[in-house]
Amino acid sequence: MHPSPSRKPRKRLYTEEERARRDATRWTLVQGLLAPAQFLVFAVSVFLVVRFLMTGDGYTAATVSIIVKTGFLYVIMVTGAIWEKVVFGQYLFAPAFFWEDVFSFAVIALHTAYLWALFTGALTPTELMFLALAAYATYVINAGQFLWKLRMARLDAEAEAIEENRTMAEVIA
Repeated sequence: MHPSPSRKPRKRLYTEEERARRDATRWTLVQGLLAPAQFLVFAVSVFLVVRFLMTGDGYTAATVSIIVKTGFLYVIMVTGAIWEKVVFGQYLFAPAFFWEDVFSFAVIALHTAYLWALFTGALTPTELMFLALAAYATYVINAGQFLWKLRMARLDAEAEAIEENRTMAEVIA
């Protein structure tokens, strides 16, 4: 479907300079490796948490998995901030990823609340697991935000390739 002529084209996610910096930095690869690793840890942890909630068994395994998942979250947040600095010139809240960063803080707050409650004994094991599931729900939403941005970047690249081909065809003609 082609946009109507009166419709304003969507702003590209990256300028040419930002895209060049994104493609040149090792932090893009780091994020590309950490994100699926974090998702794998998340999937295992969800299984362990739900198993505990359903059976009462495996509290230690579920707890360790949540701590590992939280560690991945902290690492991906720090390296993501470095990536943003390299690509956009600021550590967080670059306009292209503003709402993803805002929501990331909700994700981090819930994961950190879990750790605080675990280490202070503020919640029962069952309450801790429900808090972890709440943290995981926000993580899923946030991951969806980033996947959407990845899709937008791919659509931008396709549109640029089409435009480049159109320009080349006009030059040849």
